Amino acid sequence: MRQVLSLSLPITDVRQIKTFAKKRGYSSVSSYVKYLLKADEDLISETELLKTVKHARKEYRAGKSIKAKSLADLV
Repeated sequence: MRQVLSLSLPITDVRQIKTFAKKRGYSSVSSYVKYLLKADEDLISETELLKTVKHARKEYRAGKSIKAKSLADLV
């Protein structure tokens, strides 16, 4: 079942959304918004990012990291 969602946005935002949708090859603003919602699911939260950074700092300070001269050293 489909439901209509109405948004109230400034005209400049509406133009920008329509432009982005067209530039990125979406057939409609709706399909572009659906894409954005799916992309948002893949984003990491600020809390999760900070937790990862703190963990990485602990490992670095404990000497559990390597100093690579290039990306090839990591592979």
